[in-house]
Amino acid sequence: MIVPKTLTAASVLLVLSALLSPVTSAGAAKSKADDGFASMFNGKDLTGWEGDSSWWKVQGGILVAESTPKKPCRRSHYLYWKGGEPANFEMRATYRISGQANSGIQFRSKRRPHWDTWGYQADLDSAGQYTGCLYQHERGLVAQRGQRVHIDAEGKKTISSVGNSAKLLKAVKPDDWNEYRILAEGHSITLWINGVLMCQVEDHQEKFALPRGIIALQMHQGPPMKVEFKDLRIRIIKSHD
Repeated sequence: MIVPKTLTAASVLLVLSALLSPVTSAGAAKSKADDGFASMFNGKDLTGWEGDSSWWKVQGGILVAESTPKKPCRRSHYLYWKGGEPANFEMRATYRISGQANSGIQFRSKRRPHWDTWGYQADLDSAGQYTGCLYQHERGLVAQRGQRVHIDAEGKKTISSVGNSAKLLKAVKPDDWNEYRILAEGHSITLWINGVLMCQVEDHQEKFALPRGIIALQMHQGPPMKVEFKDLRIRIIKSHD
């Protein structure tokens, strides 16, 4: 671009701004429209979710559940998403957890009485013991943080590494917001936190590896704690069968 000598520095900046701004704005809008994600939470109330309203509430655009010494949580329970029972999908959610806390994001799961669930869970806790692990109610930890696990039809595990568990945990910000990313496609499940791969599973044990199911957020029993969720989004992946 050739700039006439008579233009001042301020004029040059105005010209450049006029030329670049429309392109930048259009590009950002296109990127947002084409990412394929749909919002799971309206940021205002519990519309689209179902659970024990004496525990779950919306504060400042955030889904919150909290137990205190005066109001202890004696039974773990879940907030169900009412948007469907997806099979293949990518989900992203930002969470913050405090206190002696444990929680998780349930998916490909079944409802159980008393707001309980059964199925896969992207685990998280304040101590960092379970954060980034894949849990399942009957089998316990299916994959620990840092593991790549293959489970055959009989339930036999073959385990390899995707990274050091302690080093991977450094990607997680204590008492702060973190983004969980869950990708479930066919027999494969992959978990990331803040863009860092935490674990990966290929599960062929039909009794436990549900092909689809509900999504839910956990409020865990035990000592006083608080869990918060926001920016929940999902992208459904169409089957090629």
